[in-house]
Amino acid sequence: MATPGGAARHPRTWPAALAPWPARIRRDTTLVASALPPALPALLGLGAIWRNPTGSAVPLLLLLLLTPALTSLQRGRFRAMLGLDVPVVVREHRWWTPRGQFERLRSEATWRQYGYHLLAGPLTALGGVLAVLAWAAGAAGASVYGWELLVQPPFPAQDYDLVTTAGGLLLLAAPLLAVLVARLDAFAAGALLGPNRARELERRARDLAESRAGVLDAADLERRRIERDLHDGAQQRLVALAMNLGIARATLPGLAPEAKAVIDEAHREAKEAIEELNSLVRGLHPAVLEDRGLDAALSGVAARAPLPVELTVDLAARPGATVEAVAYFVVSEALANVAKHARARHCSVRVVRTPHPAGRTDLLRVTVTDDGVGGADPARGSGLVGLAKRVGSVDGTIKIDSPLGGPTTITVELPCGPS
Repeated sequence: MATPGGAARHPRTWPAALAPWPARIRRDTTLVASALPPALPALLGLGAIWRNPTGSAVPLLLLLLLTPALTSLQRGRFRAMLGLDVPVVVREHRWWTPRGQFERLRSEATWRQYGYHLLAGPLTALGGVLAVLAWAAGAAGASVYGWELLVQPPFPAQDYDLVTTAGGLLLLAAPLLAVLVARLDAFAAGALLGPNRARELERRARDLAESRAGVLDAADLERRRIERDLHDGAQQRLVALAMNLGIARATLPGLAPEAKAVIDEAHREAKEAIEELNSLVRGLHPAVLEDRGLDAALSGVAARAPLPVELTVDLAARPGATVEAVAYFVVSEALANVAKHARARHCSVRVVRTPHPAGRTDLLRVTVTDDGVGGADPARGSGLVGLAKRVGSVDGTIKIDSPLGGPTTITVELPCGPS
């Protein structure tokens, strides 16, 4: 439980308040001073190789074996003193196994770690030694008059002022040196000890793309499930209800006019409900798309359009279910936009599967052209924004060419995997 009073709430603030330098300088000085112990194996190994180049195999092998432990030690140093969390390089095998060592030798991250331990680490350690010596020499020089009371300094008394001035300058330079070395050390650690940032971004982008594809596939499967449930459940019940009402109207001629009017109204409402449910089911995921493919599904869309539609579908192989659904809804929404806004007399739809220019995957190219008034602008909320979002969900591209006076051409390209 907290105790009232400022001293009780902050029992350790007075040393920092009385310290002659900010906490950051003390922290950076401690960081660079602690760089020497982890760098000792590399310094000793480099010294042994310098003295005996022909016998460098043993020091290099020892450095190879000690690199994981030294890397872990350096990560702990930065985490404890700077709060800097250097990411761990994830590997498939343990480092002490032969397969793990072979994996390490092949890894680009390993050679960057060697670069830190063999170059940046020793240089940082030397910079830390210089910073500590600057602190010590500066403190000794600045307090030379105090040393005179204890020991006889090894220089004449007339040089005391010069030594004191030099010590003061060293005390001013030591913090700057410590901060500089600490920043360089932190930068080198982040660049060399952790995974490659560019490759890590590529891996994250690949993981995000895979997870997004999984979400899209799951959403498509859920739409199919809802479509099947509506088709096999509510839709069948409405059809049965409409049939029973029709039979009742036909087999009961002696009903009162009021009762017959009620049956006629109920029969009409049931048929309208069936039509609305059919439209809803087609909007979720038409069964014909899953059963017979894109050609048959788009033929139904073209037949229901309020204007003549010329449809051409040329597919050597069916694309994936998600891409197929996106292409279907793109054509459906594009034709709906044409009917609402274009005042067109004719529309053509062409769907063709072509090789990707880069040769990696195929493209499903969907082209919708109408002879309307043109001027389609996504900024005016004509439905094209939703169309672009749907295309972008599978990393597709959309191009809209709609000058005033027409014609309007919408070209959509969807990656659909290798042929």
